[in-house]
Amino acid sequence: MGLFSKEGTLKVLLFGFILGVLFWGGFNTAMEATNQESFCISCHEMEENVYQEYTETIHYSNRTGVRATCPDCHVPKEWVHKIVRKIKASNELYHKMLGTIDTPEKFESKRLQLATNEWKRMLKTDSRECRNCHEFDSMDFDKQEERSADRHDEAIENGWTCIQCHKGIAHELPAGYDPADDTPGVEEEESDD
Repeated sequence: MGLFSKEGTLKVLLFGFILGVLFWGGFNTAMEATNQESFCISCHEMEENVYQEYTETIHYSNRTGVRATCPDCHVPKEWVHKIVRKIKASNELYHKMLGTIDTPEKFESKRLQLATNEWKRMLKTDSRECRNCHEFDSMDFDKQEERSADRHDEAIENGWTCIQCHKGIAHELPAGYDPADDTPGVEEEESDD
């Protein structure tokens, strides 16, 4: 019985199928393991800096008990977008090995750059991860404070996205950041005074 016999072909196909299932299962298991908050804060750089800030926000603890974890905000849900994000995030492993932000001082010196990179990503995706939980169509503006409802109406009219107004919602704003530089509508409000 040679490799190209009917029986040999079936064995190769069966072996290939089993190998494919094992690879796919292992890949998905690894993907999900790296998509947990416990993984995100397994690096002391994240646990000691941004995670501590996050635990003081509405996204961590609130009246409804709904918590947004690190991956909810920083990793897309859709598979293709998730893979792309994971590949780009592998750069963080490189910088982990280099020790780029391994002390609070180093982290603070890079905070504005890191935040700006994340804000650009969110702007480019129309705040896709925010919209997993927050959609204008689902908002009841009558239950919002008047200022919030007015700003959300303005955002809809102007095609703004969440991150344009909500920087610093889950983490401290970096030193050197001036909200007036890029917050929509600020120029108009200031000129009305």
